[in-house]
Amino acid sequence: MLDMKLIRTNPELVKENIKKKFQDEKLPLVDEVVKLDEEFREAKSRSDYLRSQRNSISKQIGVLMAQGKRDEAEQTKKQVTDMADELAALETKTDELSAKIRKIMLVLPNIIDPSVPIGKDDSENVEVERFGEPVVPPYEIPYHVDIMESFDGIDLDSARRTSGNGFYYLRGDIARLHSAILSYARDFMIDRGFTYYVPPFMIRSSVVTGVMSFAEMENMMYKIEGEDLYLIGTSEHSMIGKFIDTQLDEDQLPQTLTSYSPCFRKEVGAHGIEERGVYRIHQFEKQEMVVVCKPEESADWFVKLYKNTVDFFRSLDIPVRTLECCSGDLADLKVKSIDVEAWSPRQQKYFEVGSCSNLGDAQARRLGIRVRNKEKGNYFPHTLNNTVVAPPRMLIAFLENNLKEDGTVAIPKPLQMYMGGKTQITKK
Repeated sequence: MLDMKLIRTNPELVKENIKKKFQDEKLPLVDEVVKLDEEFREAKSRSDYLRSQRNSISKQIGVLMAQGKRDEAEQTKKQVTDMADELAALETKTDELSAKIRKIMLVLPNIIDPSVPIGKDDSENVEVERFGEPVVPPYEIPYHVDIMESFDGIDLDSARRTSGNGFYYLRGDIARLHSAILSYARDFMIDRGFTYYVPPFMIRSSVVTGVMSFAEMENMMYKIEGEDLYLIGTSEHSMIGKFIDTQLDEDQLPQTLTSYSPCFRKEVGAHGIEERGVYRIHQFEKQEMVVVCKPEESADWFVKLYKNTVDFFRSLDIPVRTLECCSGDLADLKVKSIDVEAWSPRQQKYFEVGSCSNLGDAQARRLGIRVRNKEKGNYFPHTLNNTVVAPPRMLIAFLENNLKEDGTVAIPKPLQMYMGGKTQITKK
């Protein structure tokens, strides 16, 4: 959410940012919210004046009564009553104006970083860097479900009967591999100084609207019927939400957190749910990283976060690249975002396995997260998040890059301790 002062003093900057995000339908909202803000401030000023006058005049009633000036006292009472009536009307008006202003503010996109490439959609995202040599082996790499089935490691038919498309049963060595990757990711981030969390898997609507845009919420979140609770789409939602309506001391920054959670997503939109596969699904698990920091430090943390993911995948010998999201592909709250994509030998292309985002102070403003600073005054911190790893999607990259010609899958050294010492998994 933008600072109203910015919109008030520099509406053209806000409009230019909207144009960069190809959301021209939102341009009229800028002038509308400026007008509403002016009405709100006028009504608030009038309310403050009336309260001051009412308090001063009310004191005169007792004095007039004591002096026997009953008529004047009655006139003064009426004046106070009239002020009270006007105040009540003004309070209703300011509440209505405040709600209208917030509704608009929640859909105006955050100001993107100057370094963000301008483009309409993800087809115009820009490759930044590659890590590791992408290899296409001289033998065929089967579809990832076929690889899993060769180890008797997945059951989609049963999941379809119990839950529908977009769900799965993992079993045996594939299920163990799934858990091993998450355990390794947890320890990987702890070793990098992050504090480990297991957060709530449901959050209230006040947190949902604080951490994401309405469009994202509608397309992603599952609502718990009859309760003010939503299933989380990522643990970032709970982890940023834990700071709602709090004040942090500056010496508590940065907050560096890593969290495990299951994630639940509708996946409404152009991509849809896969009928046979685990790339785009309704339920998965993820290790996340979240940072709350000083505004001047967020650019450095952004680089550190996505490099953590690169380092994690490279430690498992999986080639990856980083891809900068263009302006039109950025969610409204994001200032800057980089996707990490893993190499698929079967498709001979990269695919997304994680996303790193700097949200500036947007989430902090929405959630009322402040930092105390006696010299400069309190301020809103910046928040960032990034995926460490999200299996079972990550299993696609892992299995394809570690599949041998004889059908076995090599287990890289960092995972072997989590797989009971196994160096490979073999067909059943």
